[in-house]
Amino acid sequence: MEIFEGLHAFLWMNPTANNCNTYLIKGDKNILIDPGHFHLFSHVVDGLDMLSMDISDIDVILITHGHPDHIEAVRRFANEKAIVGLGSIELDFIKKVAPHYGEALGVGGFEPQILLQEGNLIIGEKEFQVLHTPGHSPGSICLYWPAKKVLFTGDVVFSGGIGRTDLPGGSGQSLKQSIRKLSELDVEYLLSGHGDIISSRDRVIANFKEIENYWFAYI
Repeated sequence: MEIFEGLHAFLWMNPTANNCNTYLIKGDKNILIDPGHFHLFSHVVDGLDMLSMDISDIDVILITHGHPDHIEAVRRFANEKAIVGLGSIELDFIKKVAPHYGEALGVGGFEPQILLQEGNLIIGEKEFQVLHTPGHSPGSICLYWPAKKVLFTGDVVFSGGIGRTDLPGGSGQSLKQSIRKLSELDVEYLLSGHGDIISSRDRVIANFKEIENYWFAYI
């Protein structure tokens, strides 16, 4: 689906199989965010085809965190031009604590070409802010696009929900801090790793308030 010109969402709506939402930013550099599971990548291929594109058109892949349902499909790009960006803290976590996440990629020594750290990130003509947002995973990052007021949250926060904290490296206290940090941004579009898109500033603010009032008591 087209969110607005130059931004597309390939939403995963199948309740019988776990996979994540994937997002495409079109432009002088085509950016794919969280390609998802390797074996469930066909909905992204179909979505690209509807835009008269294929995986050879992708220049950069950005990963919010290293769980297999978000990162595994980078294997599809093994012989393509796309370069991969992953948080530096997350890569360290995968290597030291959860090497089986890397094994899911089908490679022994996965090394992204870009190590994402908190701060500005310029890709072609577009500028983003990388935000370190631990809690769901230690090196989780969210990506904020100030010019369009778009926030890609991975599994930190959803429409009406939050990321789980019971996986390796999870922390309820860290997740609370990360969500509060995100709530301070000027966001018109909240694009999460699972579930529905939230559009309009008022709805985004209401979602953050609902999460703090309800979910914070459980983490």
